[in-house]
Formats: sequence, structure tokens, C-alpha cells
Amino acid sequence: MIDGIDLEILKMLQFNARTSNAEIARQVDLAPSAVFERIRKLEERGVIEGYSARINPAAVELPLLAFIFVRDTDGPGADQSARRVAEIPEVLEVHHVAGEDCLLAKVRAKDTESLGRLLRDRIGRIESITSTRTTIVLGTVKEGSHLPIEAPAPASESVRV
Repeated sequence: MIDGIDLEILKMLQFNARTSNAEIARQVDLAPSAVFERIRKLEERGVIEGYSARINPAAVELPLLAFIFVRDTDGPGADQSARRVAEIPEVLEVHHVAGEDCLLAKVRAKDTESLGRLLRDRIGRIESITSTRTTIVLGTVKEGSHLPIEAPAPASESVRV
């Protein structure tokens, strides 16, 4: 079970995974050793799946962001196409979606020529894929992976009716 302190720890870590145990301990009013133990348990239970650095895509020559809608011949519950698409390094995310399309892939590329090669030579060569539809992003207002974690209100702050 995740309690209010765990939720506060998760909020802090998802905004800055480099926050020290001492700083987290100060903010949640626990000993650093207790924070360390809580984080270890959250990792063991799979609540914390890992840590990573956000890298500016333009700095590594991958400024083009696109979403590719994919139709395939895989039956319901099958994920052969999804796994093959997910193996492509430029593919950042693959989602099964409802509607006419089967998959949605988020990809990064150097330019439209590179995106075209990715579609033709990598995705297009997967036998079970019947068609793709690509949307190129012109600008991004918000992109992130932070979940809207809300810690429960203390009992003294509960709403009275």
C-alpha cells in the first residue's frame, strides 16, 4: 500500500530524480535512512520503474517529432506488430489504441527524409502492417511523463458537510 509519505516522495522524485535522500527526509519529516528504505521498497514493488535523464532532442539531432497511426493484421490480443515496432530505436512509445487504427507510435527523427526512410524501410517492412498514417508535430506546448500525484489531505483538513 502506498501512504501519503510515499506519495510525497514519488512526487519529489518524478520532478527531480536527483533529489537527495536528506532533502526528501527534510521535506517529509523523516530520517534519511527511513526515506532510503521507503524508496528501496517502492523500487522492489515496481512502483518506481527506473530513473532517467531528459535529453533535448535537438541537441542529439532528433528534432522532428511524429506520431504514426498503424493498422495491422494482428488479431485481438495479439501484439506481434507492436513488439516489432517497439524494437525500432527511433520509436519512443507504442500504444494499442481503440478505433480504426491498431497502434500509435511516437517517434523522433532527424528530418522528414529520415522519417520517410523509417516509414519505408523499417515500419513498412513489417509484414503484418497494412497501412500507416503519420502526423508531424509542428510545435509542442507540453511534453512530459509526470503523473498528477495527489497526496491525501490530513484528517484535520477533511471537508465537512
